Amino acid sequence: MFTDIGNMLGGGKLTPQDELVHGEPLGPINDSDEVLTLAIQERAISFTGEDFDVYDLRADQPFCHVKGAMLHLPGKDKMRVFMENGDKVAVLDRKLIAMTPTYDIHRGNGEKMGWIEKEVVALTDTFDVYTEPAGGFGMFKPPPAYRIEGDFVDRQFVMKNSKGEAVAKVTKDSWIQFDAFNHYQLQIAPGMDTTLVVACACAIDEEFDEEHKKKKEE
Repeated sequence: MFTDIGNMLGGGKLTPQDELVHGEPLGPINDSDEVLTLAIQERAISFTGEDFDVYDLRADQPFCHVKGAMLHLPGKDKMRVFMENGDKVAVLDRKLIAMTPTYDIHRGNGEKMGWIEKEVVALTDTFDVYTEPAGGFGMFKPPPAYRIEGDFVDRQFVMKNSKGEAVAKVTKDSWIQFDAFNHYQLQIAPGMDTTLVVACACAIDEEFDEEHKKKKEE
């Protein structure tokens, strides 16, 4: 009963995915039959202010690390995702000229996979994820592959695919707590690209970090 209530309040039950709309995954997919729960912790001491450690709570071990750029200069404002073995699997590159906050998403080899951007007009704060395989150019964007909606300041939001299926959730509080460190949880559906979800969560985190800090102070 409590699981059903939690799913209802959190945007619905996560739906296993049979295929990825962006082709090859950025990094590992959730290849189990169960929801993968990760914890994202922003480092208290960071030279970039954009460094995160990501833990696999099921395996009780580190999953990957997100490192920001040392210098916030044109062409240098990036976040890089590294697996625990040191392999670079994704790069988030913030676009300097854009109507709304936008990050290009690249694979570890530099190939652009797509981008995440905040919607210009929406009833609530919304981020859309687009993929390069979908085509489109300039102002003629393809339909978003994923849409992310919710309360970004309090880290309560859901990522859905174009069918409206929930594929990932971010939550600060849940029925099960892991209080070893200050963090928020990321739940990922079976078959989903875990690195893409982590990259999107970290990009959104940066956009709402200042607003989040102000709310906590109040």
